[in-house]
Amino acid sequence: MPAALDQDLKLALELADLADRITMARYGADDLQVETKPDRTPVTEADRAVEQALRQHLSRSRPADAVLGEEMGETPGTSASRRWIIDPIDGTKSYLRGMPTWATLVALEVDGEVAVGVASMPALGHRWWAARDSGAFCDGHPIRVSGVSELADAQLCWSGVHEWDEVGRLGTLLALSRACWRTRGVGDAWQYMLVAEGAADVAVDPSVSLWDMAAVKIIVEQAGGAFTDLHGVITASGGSGLATNGLLHQAVLEYIGIPAAAN
Repeated sequence: MPAALDQDLKLALELADLADRITMARYGADDLQVETKPDRTPVTEADRAVEQALRQHLSRSRPADAVLGEEMGETPGTSASRRWIIDPIDGTKSYLRGMPTWATLVALEVDGEVAVGVASMPALGHRWWAARDSGAFCDGHPIRVSGVSELADAQLCWSGVHEWDEVGRLGTLLALSRACWRTRGVGDAWQYMLVAEGAADVAVDPSVSLWDMAAVKIIVEQAGGAFTDLHGVITASGGSGLATNGLLHQAVLEYIGIPAAAN
C-alpha cells in the first residue's frame, strides 16, 4: 500500500473510533433527541454529533480536503482531488429502535475514485475496511466474497419492501427473489458487508445516496466482488446499489437492472 494511502486508512480508522464512542454513548438512551428532516427521515443528536466531531478532526488532520456529509452537506477544500464522504449513522431508524445493524461509514475519494472505506458497526462489535489495491478486512482478518456461481444457490439480501414499492420495482425484486435459493431483508450497510465476507452473494438497494455507498463499494470490490448501480454502471453515486460476488452480477442485472435511458 502506498505510504500516503496507508496514512489515510489509519486516519479513517481513527475517525471510526471517534464515531463509535459518540454513537455507543447515546445508543438506547431514553432521552435521545430526535428530529424529522424535510425529507421526512429521522435524525438524532448522535448523527449530528458524530458528523461534527469527524469534520473537526479532519479540519485538523487534512485541512485541505473537502468533506461531504449526510447531515451538513459539502464543505469545499483547497485540494481539488480529495474528498472525505461521511454517513454518521447509516440506519438511523435501526439506531432509534435498538436494532444493532447501524453503521458509521467513512470513505476517502481521490481523483473521483474511492480509495479508502471503513464501515464500523460497534453495536455488533465488528468493523470492515479496505484501501485501493490492498484487500478488504473485517476486524483485522482478510475477507473474500463467495464462489457461488448460480442464482439458484445464492443468498440475496435486500432493503425494505416499501422502498422497492415506492420506485415501482417491487415486481422485479420478487422475480429475483424467486430465482435465488434464499432471501433476507437485511438492508443498510450490513447487507453489503455480508457480501464482502462471503456470507451472502447479492445485496440490492433501489434508492440510496453517495454517502451510503462510497465506503461499501470499495470494501466489496477489494474483497473480490462487483459493485454497480442498477443501470450496471460502476459508481457509488448512481442513486441505487447492487453488490455481488462478481460471478452473479450479470445474471442479477438481467432480472433487476434498469435499462439506460434512450438518447
